[in-house]
Amino acid sequence: MTSTAQPTVPEGRKAHPDHLGHVIFITAAAAMGGFLFGYDSSVINGAVEAIRSRYDVGSALLAQVIAIALIGCAIGAATAGRIADRIGRIRVMQIASVLFTISAVGSALPFALWDLAFWRIVGGFAIGMASVIGPAYIAEVSPSAYRGRLGSFQQAAIVVGIAISQLVNWGILNLADGQQRGKIGGLEAWQWMLGVMVVPAVLYGLLSFAIPESPRFLISIEKVDRAKEVLAEVEGHSVNLDKRVAEIQDAMRREHKPRFKDLLGKVGFLPIVWVGIGLSVFQQLVGINVAFYYSSALWQSVGIDPSSSFFYSFTTSIINIIGTVIAMIFVDKIGRRPLALIGSAGMALALALEAWAFSAKTAAGTLPATEGTVALIAAHVFVLFFALSWGVVVWVFLGEMFPNRIRAAALGVAASAQWIANWAITASFPSLSDWNLSGTYVIYTFFALLSIPFVLKFVKETKGKALEEMG
Repeated sequence: MTSTAQPTVPEGRKAHPDHLGHVIFITAAAAMGGFLFGYDSSVINGAVEAIRSRYDVGSALLAQVIAIALIGCAIGAATAGRIADRIGRIRVMQIASVLFTISAVGSALPFALWDLAFWRIVGGFAIGMASVIGPAYIAEVSPSAYRGRLGSFQQAAIVVGIAISQLVNWGILNLADGQQRGKIGGLEAWQWMLGVMVVPAVLYGLLSFAIPESPRFLISIEKVDRAKEVLAEVEGHSVNLDKRVAEIQDAMRREHKPRFKDLLGKVGFLPIVWVGIGLSVFQQLVGINVAFYYSSALWQSVGIDPSSSFFYSFTTSIINIIGTVIAMIFVDKIGRRPLALIGSAGMALALALEAWAFSAKTAAGTLPATEGTVALIAAHVFVLFFALSWGVVVWVFLGEMFPNRIRAAALGVAASAQWIANWAITASFPSLSDWNLSGTYVIYTFFALLSIPFVLKFVKETKGKALEEMG
């Protein structure tokens, strides 16, 4: 997708828009894609052990079914921008809504394991599209004075989606008397868990019909009059619409579309691109998605009953929301690097405690009372420190650290590296945990510790710097 950056708006234009409530509605509707991103990514948490039992599969194959959605994510993210430039942002939202809906129905009614894997890929494609189109659309319709705050709706929607998915899973499990394969209306509980996503998916599609197309896209297809109407809606009727259209047209003409070769340096990529890749990879190698994809199965593997394990998955997701809010409050106050370093230290300590606790796992597959309590508390502390630091800071860094001429392309490479690292952790955890659960958390602890010298040596603070200063 073409860059969404707009020219700096003169101070005189930074007045409250005429219909701020309407702008918030538009932003919230677009952020429903972020909600579905979070919901669809983590809802599988409640179905892992049931799928293992239903299809009698080992850890390695089970991991591939769980992780295969990430292939769809990567494809969806890579193609969404170009599709949106051809048919519009709203149409892409509607396509994503349809794919989310189809995936939910297919995943709830699979007739074989490969069938379930296919619908996971379809859902992943929708996640990838939503991850790109939501932030881009919000940036293009937000008044400049509110762009940062409105842009945060996407991240907030993602973490709320994660939390709601775990709450719904817990509720369905209780309806099925605590049995993941218990029957409700002819279907097993885990099938309902995956199928309920139809509701927000359809709502996302309906909301997309209630919001306007991006003025930037409308100008690109020469629907200038309609673009002016949208600009008046979101920026206020006092704005000089002819001037705003001219500014957007001028910005579009001056945009440099980076090519892959622009990213190349002496050792593969330019140093700054390697730093971006490093940030993306470290964000995943600490094992954060184990908490969102496998936590219910993890707690059951150390002797906690299914209902409690589902409840702990929900409480962890609430901690994730709290941490994200903390990061949004402090990222512009104390800076990106300090938050990243605080997060790395906190995560390393929490992961080390989890590794110690899991080392006490008995032959019967349970933890002693003390170690069990430490493991639960440490898991929540780990998610808290991730959410208040790397969960938000990495995306802020990636949006700011690259020079203008390569920003879009470099961000794409870094995001691709993140999907790959996400897949590696997601696909490897079941087999690693079968090998040695404590040892697996030692590995995650090592990466959390390694991220500290990486940030200190290679990552520069971007707080308070104009994007044009990045070199």
